[in-house]
Amino acid sequence: MCSVIITMDVRWRVLFLILLLCQCGFTNPTDNINNGTLSSKPKKLSPTVVIAVLVRNKAITLPHFLTALENLNYPKERMSLWIRSDHNEDNTLKILRLWLSSVERLYHSINTELRSSNPKRFIDESSPTQWSPLRFDHLIKLKEEALAYARHAWADFIWFLDADVILTNMDTLKDMVARDLTVSSPMLRSDGLYSNFWCGMTKSFYYKRTEDYKPILQLERTGCFEVPMVHTAVLINLRHKASQNLTFVASKVPYYSGPKDDIITFALAAKHFGVPLHICNEAFYGYFTLPLEENQSLIFDEAQLVNIRLEAIVDHGDLVLSELMAPFAPPPERDTLGLDKIFMINLKRRPDRRLKMMQCFNQLGIEAISVEAVDGRQLNESLLESMGIRMLPNYEDPYHKRPLTMGEIGCFLSHYKVWQKVVEDNLGQVLVLEDDIRFENFFRSKLTHLMAELSSLDFSWDLVYVGRKKLQSEDEPPVQTSKNLVWVGYSYWTLGYLLSQSGARKLLAAQPLSKLLPVDEYLPIMFDRHPEFKWKEHFEPRDLVALSAQPLLLYPTHYTGEPGYISDTEDSSRIPTAPQSPRDDL
Repeated sequence: MCSVIITMDVRWRVLFLILLLCQCGFTNPTDNINNGTLSSKPKKLSPTVVIAVLVRNKAITLPHFLTALENLNYPKERMSLWIRSDHNEDNTLKILRLWLSSVERLYHSINTELRSSNPKRFIDESSPTQWSPLRFDHLIKLKEEALAYARHAWADFIWFLDADVILTNMDTLKDMVARDLTVSSPMLRSDGLYSNFWCGMTKSFYYKRTEDYKPILQLERTGCFEVPMVHTAVLINLRHKASQNLTFVASKVPYYSGPKDDIITFALAAKHFGVPLHICNEAFYGYFTLPLEENQSLIFDEAQLVNIRLEAIVDHGDLVLSELMAPFAPPPERDTLGLDKIFMINLKRRPDRRLKMMQCFNQLGIEAISVEAVDGRQLNESLLESMGIRMLPNYEDPYHKRPLTMGEIGCFLSHYKVWQKVVEDNLGQVLVLEDDIRFENFFRSKLTHLMAELSSLDFSWDLVYVGRKKLQSEDEPPVQTSKNLVWVGYSYWTLGYLLSQSGARKLLAAQPLSKLLPVDEYLPIMFDRHPEFKWKEHFEPRDLVALSAQPLLLYPTHYTGEPGYISDTEDSSRIPTAPQSPRDDL
């Protein structure tokens, strides 16, 4: 029997009582003591997770995949890696072996089979990107082995993660585990409307677009949604009894009549055994590349990765690469895409935009010159008068009837500065870019193709829009012999345009500084497609030969009203002496 009588202050009495209880076996000495109060709630360990990765010919995405995997905000001692790789024709094995040697002591366990296969293809494959029957057999066998391994190890979860996934949210695994769903997948972005889930499946087991798909993909609806198919990053909760019948093997699914395909078999097994599949989109988790088609080269992944990095730079910041992985993902050599110069207009007080643009140029392999924009905040009427700048008489914005802003004047003067540079340096063809743009996928190859079309024309061009806002619904006739050029109509925005020496001379010769209006009103006047004759009559001749890329190659980073939208032309003071106005959506 334990009994003690002692006189002391309350705090020491509590502490003594705790120690006494420990001696008598009534509590655990590892329980927390907070301010003299006994806390009986034990600290839970994170669930154990096996991460299963099958890698083949993924040397292009692997550096980013492995960097993100290593940076996941989840205890590595609760993670086990199960990695298989074979039939590679690229640097995959070298990258894997180097990375694994650097992390082998960090994870709970690492189970790998990395094989230097010879031959490097299955005998029924015609290319490394073909999904042949033998390749499917091999993949299904490995996935089933990984599932059995995790079950045998009594793991709480197994996460099937493809090596072309590039996670940007380091809490992805922690977030998905915490949801405690039987099968779930974080929604990932890819090209266009492609993602890692289906909202519908036909009776023939093909993808079926439903009215639910876009709202989930475009985040009009957020949460975790039950869907008939998830793939690419599939987390299975092995603690749930319902997961016991999940399989990738068709023969284990009663009445299976689908194709030989691992993700379809898994989806139909889940359906047969009543296991719901969920896609979760409440946070942004990352990207993945499109599966390569049979006729595509492995090198096509490079272009896909550039697309992903450009989108990430604009929306979330550039992708992170570890020091160990960086040598396997060097930036391309830079050039000017066959043009004499590429100019990027940027306000000195916008270093954030300048950094993003330089990161984009780095990924695109573009050598660009940053031109310091004329800042409308630094302008005033006295300064404009001293520079000999006068406004167009009776100009007012055609939509809002507002006066010209100092920001619009600064924007015009910034472009004017570039036009002067083109003439002074006798540059033949240049590309002029603003700093708040989003590049179209495969921008570099598309612009190169566009330049080839321009060089084959039987006439000389002055200006070609590659990013703009079309203002009128009228058809724009295509340029004969061209697939991607149209005769441009009334347009706003100067996001990006090609300009020739003759075009720059025409824009300067019209002496626009003596009758100033917004630059995106001036250009349509000069190619004589502006609807306001009372403005046009001040400019002669109006013979600028202007075209536009169709489809466009540049878009704004943000539109009016979107989060993050800032306009340096709209959000500035106005000229009080002449009615003018800001540009919508600039």
